[in-house]
Amino acid sequence: MNRMRWTAGAVCVAATGAALAQAPSYPVKPVRMLVGFAPGGATDIVARLLAPGLGESLGQQVVVENRPGASSQIAGDLVARAAPDGHTLLMTTQTLMTSQMIEGKTYPDLTKDFAPVSLSATSPLILVVNPSLPVKSVKELIALAKARPGQLNYASGGVGSAQHVPMEMLKSLAGINIVHVPYKGLTPAFNDVLAGEVPMIIPGLVSVLPYHQSGRLRIIATTGATRTSVTPEIPTIAQAGVPGYEFDSWTGFLAPTGTQPAIVSQVNAEIVRVSNLPDVRDRLTNLGFDVVGGTPEAFAAQITSNNARLGKVIREAGIKAE
Repeated sequence: MNRMRWTAGAVCVAATGAALAQAPSYPVKPVRMLVGFAPGGATDIVARLLAPGLGESLGQQVVVENRPGASSQIAGDLVARAAPDGHTLLMTTQTLMTSQMIEGKTYPDLTKDFAPVSLSATSPLILVVNPSLPVKSVKELIALAKARPGQLNYASGGVGSAQHVPMEMLKSLAGINIVHVPYKGLTPAFNDVLAGEVPMIIPGLVSVLPYHQSGRLRIIATTGATRTSVTPEIPTIAQAGVPGYEFDSWTGFLAPTGTQPAIVSQVNAEIVRVSNLPDVRDRLTNLGFDVVGGTPEAFAAQITSNNARLGKVIREAGIKAE
């Protein structure tokens, strides 16, 4: 009997030890947060605002690494191939998805090669015109474009950029023909709109606001589902006469596919908590971001929805890599 009790006890101890050995210990080293864009951009700003608080919560330093190039595909490739242990994260935008659709690439696939962790923030883009263009509303722009088909131009930071796809969506829904003028980056495109060389562009809110306030540029609508808290007087494109139009630029965290659900849940909870700290939320709001958070499942659903909706725009507009 004693021998049986000893054997049973030994089995319990062994089972407990095995369970403890298999339980994830996370994190055990610094966490790398790769950003697929250059320092100073919107995604980089969000990453650097969240990294210190996230590091405090996790008990390990969170190191932001900028790996710009190929519309975030370089950073995406590095993270997709990383060990699925939660120590390498990607902070990216929908640009990774749209650039691959346009180039016909299948890897890394935003819907297959990553575990969605958390949607972090969204930021509407802004439909802005040079004051030399005689329009003050979306309806006036549509009327002018229909009166002068193919004679108006818009600038973007390149084929498939965050300025290109939303304008093609507007063209499709409004039934207008405005010619795309792609540049090698947002800065030269924006500068030419500012100079009046090209009459319009759809950039981010923060970069435009000072020029709008000084009268050097004119914001006529925002691209999101609702008006922004920074410019509550500016209507959305949908409100301004194009029902069904909605385009939010989002930033979110991804991990390599195969990352344990417990680790994904842990990182998600800390991202949501840090994002909602009063000082972090206030800074993001002042920069034109809406803090979102939410579950990994909700982020996965948004990625799937974006994939279908933006894919439709790209196919119908015939957007292809040059």
